Amino acid sequence: MGRFFALIIFSLISFQAFSGNPTTKTFLVLFKSQELRQHHTNLKTIEAQFGSYDTKIYEGNSELALLIEIPACDFDECFLGNFLIQINKENTVQLQQIAFRLFDLTENKALLKSYISLHEEEFHKKEKKESTAL
Repeated sequence: MGRFFALIIFSLISFQAFSGNPTTKTFLVLFKSQELRQHHTNLKTIEAQFGSYDTKIYEGNSELALLIEIPACDFDECFLGNFLIQINKENTVQLQQIAFRLFDLTENKALLKSYISLHEEEFHKKEKKESTAL
C-alpha cells in the first residue's frame, strides 16, 4: 500500500513538473472558519482580492483552503503573509493574521521528491538484502 501511494505521488509530481511553467509558484493557504467569522469575512472575499492571480478555493468538511498560483516571482510564505486583506471598507489585516497556515507548495514539492527518492533507495536496498539472503 505504501509503495502504491509513493508511486502515485511520484507520478503526479513528475507530470506536473513537465506540464507547467517552472517559474510559477503555488501557495496553499489554510483557514479556520471560526477565524473568518470572527473577522466577518469569507473565503470568496479573500479570493477576490487575489484576482490578478490564478486562484482556486476549496470548502468542505475540513479546513478552508485557497490555492494561489503566482507567475515568475520571488515570493515566499512570509512575503505572502504580509499581503493586506480588506475585511470591510474600514479595516484591513495581514493575511497571516487570519490564515491558519501558509505553504509554498513549489518549495515543498522538491523536498517531497527528495524524501520519495530516499524512501525508494532504502526500499531497493532492503529488497536486495532479502533477495540475496534467500
